[in-house]
Amino acid sequence: MTSLKGRHFLTLKDFTPDEITYLIDLAAKFKKMKQDGVAHDVFKTKNVALIFEKTSTRTRCAFEVAAHDLGMGSTYLDPTGSQIGKKESIADTAQVLGRMFDGIEYRGFGQEIVEELAEYAGVPVWNGLTNEYHPTQILADMLTIREHLGELKGKKFVYMGDARYNMGNSLMVGCAKLGLHFTACAPEKYFPNEALVEACKIWADKSGGSITLETDPLKATKDADVIYTDVWVSMGEPDEVWEERIKELSPYKVTSELMDNASAHAIFMHCLPAFHDLKTKIGAEMGKKFGIEDMEVTDEVFRKHSKVLFDEAENRMHTIKAVMAATLGYEG
Repeated sequence: MTSLKGRHFLTLKDFTPDEITYLIDLAAKFKKMKQDGVAHDVFKTKNVALIFEKTSTRTRCAFEVAAHDLGMGSTYLDPTGSQIGKKESIADTAQVLGRMFDGIEYRGFGQEIVEELAEYAGVPVWNGLTNEYHPTQILADMLTIREHLGELKGKKFVYMGDARYNMGNSLMVGCAKLGLHFTACAPEKYFPNEALVEACKIWADKSGGSITLETDPLKATKDADVIYTDVWVSMGEPDEVWEERIKELSPYKVTSELMDNASAHAIFMHCLPAFHDLKTKIGAEMGKKFGIEDMEVTDEVFRKHSKVLFDEAENRMHTIKAVMAATLGYEG
């Protein structure tokens, strides 16, 4: 039996294909238990700390509901609720929280921060998102693909847009480990880090997958099983980059033409939030400034695949529950 008790969850690079599959399977089990109304509050004596230096809808709600379902208490620390890195070092914060909590989630900036928390906490630390990696999202994505397409191995997965940061990196790692054929489709300057690409190629060779970098959207999406995108400007980046990204990445917008170029059963995915219309403050501002109606995906594609997208969002909770439970010693 796979045991992840006491392990940190910082990046999927640290986990074997069997361990990742175990977490996906456990998430599916928890999902069915929740749907069937079967209680699984097996950690009633435990408490977790949720550190959010970057705010979030899905990640916060997923961790809080998952913790509640498992019987745990949770304490949310927003950017004003903690002295981490300001009046108290990361190492000292980790040791304080590790004495009070049974696990710590961190969502924020550099990967080095969550790595340092893990080094000193003495309890499992979970990466809710850093600039470089977003591993809990990838578990949700893989569960969603399996639910809609039946299996993961051998599927052609295309990531459109800026592939240099957490989503491009983590999806590439996840696909490489689990035997999917991953393509990053973007201008060359937006390709993932070369060293990570080479590491992923080694994992892909072992799993039966592959890694491809492509600049031509029609070539990349031909016969794809999954087309995935994300917002063009990451959290924390300056507003000035919007003009550059809209100009350079507009050819990589996911449109009905690209979806029609994919396989007949292809699904569209997005980790959300998505700029598919002008019904957000930023969307409205960019629409007025640049004369656009959407950004990384058209509203038509978004609406057509909304069932998949909101399954994907829900699955954040089930997969996060699996991560917390497994690393805290769940044996069910």
